[in-house]
Amino acid sequence: MSQTQATATSTDVEIPPRDGDGYLVDMNQWTPEIGRAMAEADGVVLDDEMWDQILKAREYYEEYSVVPPIRKFAKYIGANQKDLFKKWMTGPMKPITKYGGLPKPTGCV
Repeated sequence: MSQTQATATSTDVEIPPRDGDGYLVDMNQWTPEIGRAMAEADGVVLDDEMWDQILKAREYYEEYSVVPPIRKFAKYIGANQKDLFKKWMTGPMKPITKYGGLPKPTGCV
């Protein structure tokens, strides 16, 4: 990756070390730019709605010190759980927490 910051694209962002599942080894290194660069590196295009869900998950984590299960998260953001699955095309909590720099979700994701 480029060491220069000539442009504002996420490809200029140095992604900190990640574990085998793609999560940051040190969640304290997360920044919004790193989250977007991680998604881009994984071939995931984040739209504004997805990014808002990532930020809401971080908000939840800061408030409760735990990654919410999908049911609680859907209720927390006022969304339909099925719509979240359609939007993310997978168990939504995994990419939401990964690109949000949060710990891996436990239980059913």
